[in-house]
Amino acid sequence: MENYIVSARKYRPSTFRSVVGQQALTHTLKSAIESDRLAHAYLFCGPRGVGKTSCARIFAKTINCLNPTAEREACNQCESCVAFNEQRSYNIVELDAASNNSVDDIRNLIDQVRIPPQIGRYRVFIIDEVHMLSQQAFNAFLKTLEEPPAHAIFILATTEKHKIIPTILSRCQIYDFSRITVHDIVEQLQYIASQEGITAEHSALNVIAQKADGAMRDALSIFDQVAAASEGNITYQSTIANLNVLDHDYYFRLVEAFKNCDVPEALLIYKDVRDHGFDSKFFINGLAQHLRDLMVARDPKTQCLLEMSDEVVKQFAEQAVTLHPKWYYRAMDLCNTCDLNYPTATNKQFLVELTLIKICQILDPTPNPGGGGGQPLRSIAQPQQPAPAQQQPTATPAQQAPQQQASAPQQSAAPQPARPLSPMGSAHQHYEPQQVHQPRSFNVNQTVRFDKPDEKKKMENTTQLRRAVFNQDMLTSAWNRFIIENPARRLITSIMSMTVPTLVSENVFSINVDEGQKNIVDQFKQDIINALRNYLQNDFVGMNVNVVAAAPKQTYKTQREIIDEIRAKHPGVEALIQDFNLSLY
Repeated sequence: MENYIVSARKYRPSTFRSVVGQQALTHTLKSAIESDRLAHAYLFCGPRGVGKTSCARIFAKTINCLNPTAEREACNQCESCVAFNEQRSYNIVELDAASNNSVDDIRNLIDQVRIPPQIGRYRVFIIDEVHMLSQQAFNAFLKTLEEPPAHAIFILATTEKHKIIPTILSRCQIYDFSRITVHDIVEQLQYIASQEGITAEHSALNVIAQKADGAMRDALSIFDQVAAASEGNITYQSTIANLNVLDHDYYFRLVEAFKNCDVPEALLIYKDVRDHGFDSKFFINGLAQHLRDLMVARDPKTQCLLEMSDEVVKQFAEQAVTLHPKWYYRAMDLCNTCDLNYPTATNKQFLVELTLIKICQILDPTPNPGGGGGQPLRSIAQPQQPAPAQQQPTATPAQQAPQQQASAPQQSAAPQPARPLSPMGSAHQHYEPQQVHQPRSFNVNQTVRFDKPDEKKKMENTTQLRRAVFNQDMLTSAWNRFIIENPARRLITSIMSMTVPTLVSENVFSINVDEGQKNIVDQFKQDIINALRNYLQNDFVGMNVNVVAAAPKQTYKTQREIIDEIRAKHPGVEALIQDFNLSLY
């Protein structure tokens, strides 16, 4: 039985033509070989898995080939090529700088540089992960790298070019390898699947290519993993299940809920995502990426920025045109804010749910106690239409005066019809309901006494005030919610994060601050109270600010001060110092 070889090794490029996604770079190397203008040192840099080491081996093999082809490729038949293919060539020396990064390792390499090649023209020294060399190793390598023997060529490979010292960079020709596109990775995977007798859906290969993030080696490793799990039949569903990828169908359904201002549906979709084991941060980042892709797909000119199959791009474009661009800007900003606040949030699930609710309200900012649908509802504070008064029996003139006085507070203006919101809601219109003020009439023969006018008006509106019952946990949750929703007010939120509100009565709580913090709290006190009243649905919430003394700063004494203090308190110590002529400082 033949031993299994992973695809990353089995299909590793052996010629310039088989290198994926680096056509411009391989063309430059082939031109240098054809014109016999070879440098003594090269630096190959770029992301992982894009072919740096493979190109270095192909280059070393080609320049030593005794019978190169017309396309400047190795013939794979001469003695040098056969020795290279059988991994017994002495003309190519590879050094892993990640584990051989000392000065002694570089000195051993320099000793080998002096030995000329037995077959071919050059000895090629490939140093992988060269940025891992120590500073002393770099310094020991400088002279040899600048003036090597005529038969020596160095190829340095690294993923972090910024860690290499400038004196090394100045002695090399630098080649920057680019990330491999999704299209190129999908084509290569389709070729490998046909060679291995594996059936694969194009959408599944597209998911693998996106998961690889531009690295061909990662894509081949993922391909082997999915192929083994699906038993040679790679489908889209099996791929996302095996790779734990969230299906974009969830996000399409979520955007439909946003369009309909359907808060319950959005929360249920989020619950379904969590029930499948996906992390909330992964979900919110995926939603932000989905909204970005929708915005890009909305304009045909920017659809080229989507690294997806044509079928998926079409699906994105169909949904994208149903929403205004400004809606995407606002929704993406909310997702970004959620991502920034996620690490410090106490209740992360609540933070994500609050973000979904805010996105649902972009198209319908009208208060909606029901929480579902997108139909505008009348404001809670809007005056009610009085019911038609029932016909009363005729009263005497003496009875009419008290009746008029009792009916006066019940008169209210008829509610004005609200203007319809535009598709973008408050982003395009500012709705200000018209208020009709009717003069109050008084009977000249009636004595009206107003001890406290504000108190009487307050008593008239008592039926409209909210007075929901809350406890300490609800108060703490509302307190933290204010901190999360006001990241720009760092001055007050930093103080609020250092204190805990304490419920002292049914509707009043207190906080403890020092003298320097009290002035800041007083500036924002009313804003905090108004927000907590809305969160807790209680218009009687009050806050007491208690000033406590700041903790005394701990002082430290020097050794000299401690000794002087002991000498002052204990005269016998001073006498002992004088008798024995001691030196204490």
